[in-house]
Amino acid sequence: MNSSRALHRSAARTTTVAARRTRRGSEFDSLVRRIGERDRVAYEELYRRTRGLVYSRVLNIVCDTGYAEETCHEVYLQVWRSAASFDPARGNALTWLTTLAHHQAVDRVRRECSAAGHEHRWGVCDYRPAADVVAEEILRRQEERAIRLGLSTLTPIQRESVVLAFYGGLTYPQVAARLGIGLPAVKARIRSGLAQLKVALA
Repeated sequence: MNSSRALHRSAARTTTVAARRTRRGSEFDSLVRRIGERDRVAYEELYRRTRGLVYSRVLNIVCDTGYAEETCHEVYLQVWRSAASFDPARGNALTWLTTLAHHQAVDRVRRECSAAGHEHRWGVCDYRPAADVVAEEILRRQEERAIRLGLSTLTPIQRESVVLAFYGGLTYPQVAARLGIGLPAVKARIRSGLAQLKVALA
């Protein structure tokens, strides 16, 4: 009997959570539609309710608070410019927003690690899997080869810091803890390493 009641309560909680998520999703869809009509109040509300999520998603990729702040600014500018093209039939607004954040963060990392003038820009509406998987895979391998060659030009300490941050997915404080050095030294190594990568890949 107690087991049956517990199952009933668990099912009720699951249903309630699902209903809340659905309601929240439709609220975000409505906010983005209003932003597409240049509603600044809706824009401010979306920013207030989603900034923490967007910032954490971006920071996890770029591993630098300064870059994360700049990238978040770019994400919300893109939201303002492209909200009118949002199509709820292709995915909900929160998925659209977090995908924009992911693309902007990846683009930021690629800009820092790739040759000047070789930017890979993501389409505003391209939040579905790419159709031309073969071409994308070729591009990815070419970029990886170029970056590996560029990494070989770094000093061992620069290379270790850059690899831990951008390939190991560690934050700057985590890199500092892993290497047993101070945070300012880690930041200096990574910034100088990225600067040298730009020269090597140019």
